[in-house]
Amino acid sequence: MKDWILYEDNHLIIVNKPPRIPVQGDKTGDTTLLDIGKQYLKKEYNKPGNVFLGLPHRLDRPTSGIVILSKTSKSLSRTTELFREKKIKKTYWAIVKEKLKTDNGMLINFLKKNKKINKSFVSKNAQKGFLKSELKYQLLKKLDNYFLYEINLITGRHHQIRVQLSHINSPIKGDIKYGSKRTNKNGSIHLHSRCIEFIHPIKKEKMIIIAPPPKNDPIWESCIK
Repeated sequence: MKDWILYEDNHLIIVNKPPRIPVQGDKTGDTTLLDIGKQYLKKEYNKPGNVFLGLPHRLDRPTSGIVILSKTSKSLSRTTELFREKKIKKTYWAIVKEKLKTDNGMLINFLKKNKKINKSFVSKNAQKGFLKSELKYQLLKKLDNYFLYEINLITGRHHQIRVQLSHINSPIKGDIKYGSKRTNKNGSIHLHSRCIEFIHPIKKEKMIIIAPPPKNDPIWESCIK
């Protein structure tokens, strides 16, 4: 856990989550980021009994990158409110095989989550149960066989980046749930929560946190050369 920490104070821990680790419990029963975080706090600060650690937002299991954890109920409620009011800017990196039609632009769709199969679906038009979903994209780099895009989320829907890119025939590398032809060997997808910008909920200081992409992955490494 210590190696994942990008920032820590008395109120928050901001970590660079590796892919394949769930942020919270699911039907697999696998160890979660919250479990690991609580164990870190108990050991690092010799805290007895139950340790409080809150989760103000989510990050998909196969996705890597920035996750904010709250050490106190006060910071949890305030950080949750920042997300709800869209006062936290999140930037992602996505690697795709198929180049988008334009180097930069906006995608606007309407999405609906199917909870039974944990998957979202797209409609071009507004209809009951579908939520308007928007993101901006920009081509950052052409790799040998792939393309790296920067994605700025305007809304924060379930699997939004994954399903919107899939809808325009540019699924994220490794994301077979949304149309990639092959899985990644380690079960990850090439989607990374790269940067987060916000005003600290307690200190009221401007925060800009950047997370390096996963190590020991030649494709990610080629993005930062």
